[in-house]
Parts: sequence; structure tokens; C-alpha cells
Amino acid sequence: MRARSVVTALGAAAAAAAAAAYWLRHTGAPREHVDLYFADGSMVSFTPGSPEGDKLLPIARRVLAAARG
Repeated sequence: MRARSVVTALGAAAAAAAAAAYWLRHTGAPREHVDLYFADGSMVSFTPGSPEGDKLLPIARRVLAAARG
């Protein structure tokens, strides 16, 4: 009886993890952003709509397109 409850608990945990992964992957359109990493280990993230992000996103798209061929 105890083994069955453990299997049920593991199955419920696996189902919850699968549902969370599906939800995270399929919620809305992916949001573009630009992350700038600096030599000292710091990072700045710019989202669309910010003045810096609006300037950098077209450049980032071109760089990615060139890298992908």
C-alpha cells in the first residue's frame, strides 16, 4: 500500500512539472530583449519600448541573422 502512494505522489509531481514546463513554453509570444554583458561580470537588459532597446534590437536582429546564415 505504501509503494502505491509513493508512486502516486511521484506521478503527481511529474505531471505538475510537465504542466509547468508546457505553460512556461507556450504562454504568449516570446519577448525580445537585448542583454549586454560587461567584462566585470555585470549585465544590463533592455526591453522593447525603452530608448536603448529600440536602438539595439534592430542591430541584434541583423547580427543574429548573419550568424545563423
